[in-house]
Amino acid sequence: MQSKVLILGGRGRIGTSVALDLLTHTQAQVVVTGRSTATATSPLLEQFSDRLQYLPLDLADESSLSAAISPVDLVVHCAGPFRQRTTAALKTCIAEGVNYVDVSDDRVFTQAALENASSAEAAGVTAIINTGVFPGISNSMVRQGIEQLEAPEEIQIKYVVAGSGGAGVTVMRTTFLNIQHAFDAWVDGRWQKISPYTDRETVNFPDPFGKASVYWFDMPESFTLAKNFPVKTVTTKFGTLPDFYNHLTWMTAHLFPQKLMQHPSFIEALAHISHRMTSVTDRFSGTGVAIRVDVLGQKNGMPARYYSTFVHDSAAIATGLGTGSIGQFMLSQQIQKPGVWPVEAAVTTADFEKMLASRGLVVTQNWY
Repeated sequence: MQSKVLILGGRGRIGTSVALDLLTHTQAQVVVTGRSTATATSPLLEQFSDRLQYLPLDLADESSLSAAISPVDLVVHCAGPFRQRTTAALKTCIAEGVNYVDVSDDRVFTQAALENASSAEAAGVTAIINTGVFPGISNSMVRQGIEQLEAPEEIQIKYVVAGSGGAGVTVMRTTFLNIQHAFDAWVDGRWQKISPYTDRETVNFPDPFGKASVYWFDMPESFTLAKNFPVKTVTTKFGTLPDFYNHLTWMTAHLFPQKLMQHPSFIEALAHISHRMTSVTDRFSGTGVAIRVDVLGQKNGMPARYYSTFVHDSAAIATGLGTGSIGQFMLSQQIQKPGVWPVEAAVTTADFEKMLASRGLVVTQNWY
């Protein structure tokens, strides 16, 4: 029988990218949801109109959510920002016996989702969270590196995005929500409080990015990687191009009054202003993403340092490729692991490398 996939938040740029990947690489029937009653979907998906359906859906309506989830084989949750989402969709999937994937990029949501691991396992439901590009492809790059060392000790992940990354205003909201509070990072074998957007560092990324500046940033990988691998330190840093956006973000994180930053209407205004700005600079900067992963430790009894890099010309499309490939593997039952898992705990390096090959993606691996 033909598989059926439900994409929550499927009309945004991330959701559209995921839908495009699944429609391209599987024969599944795809249902995309959104809050609007208008039925039009992205022109990018028009060629798949025979396998595409639109469903208006309010995620807060529990009965409608359950009715939408119960007849499908896989749910892909793309309706961020996840700092403002509950785990209702995941819990409904568990109750209905439906597998689940999301593009979540928030530590608080991640921790809440992982609390459902035992109930998902008991229900035989495989739920993989934090898929996409970062987190997602980045997590698998770390696992790939960890497996190269006999005794890994430290993980460093650096990300840079050009302009908007090709994503919508939701990504802007996520950034401003994530820089409001200090967060816990695993440093020197203990959890330490880190102030967001601090400790500026210049990193040499592959072309066309070159040297770019990154800052401490709260990502769910900083939590899950520390839990899943025996390392003493996990560093996650993020930056944007052009560089003046980094300075604006630093000012927002450190100079704006905290009460103002916690006001939803102010965050919404900042997000829309930022989106309008990047819509102009994207024409010059592009919308790409670069990842650099360094893993330090021991190999053959000697200190060793492994690093890998990944580049794509659209962060939004790369997210679709990462999430879509995992969805494909779940639909084909290549990945079956009941429970709730971050990418690095559910996707083997062999499957990750198959995904890269199938999507024409390259991760460059090096030692020094």
